[in-house]
Amino acid sequence: MKICYLDAFSGISGDMTVGALVDAGADAQALMQSLEALGTGAEFAIEKTKRRGIAASKFRVTAPDGKTHRHLHHILDLIAKSGISDRAKRNASAVFQRLGEAEAKVHDIPIEKVHFHEVGAVDSICDIVGACVGLDLLNVGAIYCSAVNVGSGTVKTEHGVLPVPAPATSELLAGKPIYARGPSLELTTPTGAAIATTLASDFGALPPMRVISSGFGAGDHDFAEHANVLRVLIGETSGAEESTTVAIIEANIDDSSPQVLGYAVERLLEAGALDVTLASIQMKKGRPGTLLSVIAPPQCQETFVDLIFAETTTLGLRIYSAERRVKSRSIINVDTPHGRVRIKISDDGSFAPEYEDCCDLAKKTGLPLKTILSEANLAYLKNSR
Repeated sequence: MKICYLDAFSGISGDMTVGALVDAGADAQALMQSLEALGTGAEFAIEKTKRRGIAASKFRVTAPDGKTHRHLHHILDLIAKSGISDRAKRNASAVFQRLGEAEAKVHDIPIEKVHFHEVGAVDSICDIVGACVGLDLLNVGAIYCSAVNVGSGTVKTEHGVLPVPAPATSELLAGKPIYARGPSLELTTPTGAAIATTLASDFGALPPMRVISSGFGAGDHDFAEHANVLRVLIGETSGAEESTTVAIIEANIDDSSPQVLGYAVERLLEAGALDVTLASIQMKKGRPGTLLSVIAPPQCQETFVDLIFAETTTLGLRIYSAERRVKSRSIINVDTPHGRVRIKISDDGSFAPEYEDCCDLAKKTGLPLKTILSEANLAYLKNSR
């Protein structure tokens, strides 16, 4: 399956997304023909440019002058009647629906009353449909996105000057990892946020993949601080049986008893942490301390944050994303002289007895744990011959 990774280190907008997909290999002529068939009267251009020395593609939409408004249902009808693929239609409609819902919530109006100014609507239509067509042309089956740089400062809108991220952008990115770095202006637009949050199945570190191509979509400005581009990486799944993004939550603790920390580890594991470790560290002023590290599913991150604050004395945490990769494995049962034990077997042939099964047998028989482990290994080797 093909994967598209949106690397939004300088934010994301609709035109940056289209430019990046074309730069990564999407057929520009086919994409623009699809947009022309929408009948918006807009004209399109894709030009090569540079941002801080990086070659990128800039997608431009020249919309006709107009003073009318388009409501959401008009745009959805326009997409439905277009000649683009069914998948591109579904994706584009879903993105606009999400954008409309965000606008409706921000302005506290029914979604039926959400409207887009003529020029802005044409830009959004062409950006969103163009992005969905570009993904279709590249035959992308799954989309992932990095943490999103939203920018800072203020932005001028038809509703006046608003803080960055704009209210609709904030609503769209609720629950997603965001940050602000670089110049004081808007880096992520509502259209870009709608594309990312609607189509991406996960946010965080780059998933395991074999890169086929990459592309850069240029933003309007050329900053001194960094290249103002959206990078996309197109690749194929790497073949790893299990791989996912996880949240790493860490705390340095120097004022807690071992009993409290031990109990905290138990609570975290019971709550579903993938792993919890304690490591001795040397902290400031020569104080010995403990590093508490939790590996957690990203969607459960806040649960573990609350639990760490409740069960330990720490006043601060570090949270970052990492890739977790696990070998494929199967489980079989073997019979030892003292009872049944499960054996975990990886795809490369390595194996290990299930620790809890061996512990239970050791307690029941009074035999040393190492004896039970040895007998379980021997039973597996005999059965596998």
